[in-house]
Amino acid sequence: MSYWIWDSSLSLGIDAIDDQHRRILDYINELHAAHQEKDRVKVSQVLIGLVDYTVTHFAFEEELMLWAGYPLAEAHRQAHTAFTTHINDYISQHEAGHDIARPLMSELQLWLTHHIKSEDRNYVPHVKKVLNRSWLNRALTKFFG
Repeated sequence: MSYWIWDSSLSLGIDAIDDQHRRILDYINELHAAHQEKDRVKVSQVLIGLVDYTVTHFAFEEELMLWAGYPLAEAHRQAHTAFTTHINDYISQHEAGHDIARPLMSELQLWLTHHIKSEDRNYVPHVKKVLNRSWLNRALTKFFG
């Protein structure tokens, strides 16, 4: 059973970004499954994948915002950095032997929902404007579906 199911209210209408957000949600569900199985090694593996993927997603998103000339790109980048630092604190707690899966899953769900529906949604018009008239849209479609 999944911990969290994607719903259309989380869609931004930029396929590459929506696909990346869905993958982060998949990682959260994998974390839930590993926690349910009481598999500490699997929890560790999922955490590594989740953090790595999220950092890559943030970099991709930040480049899109800069390319689109989004005026709040720096503030958005700072929100990403603060979130990454906070998640790394959970990783440290996990490495120290603490069971962090439940509170982390809950926090990830709350943060990601808020972040997508408010902060990410704000850059969408800027990015879509440049995507609609560029080669990048074709490249994103080719590589990310």
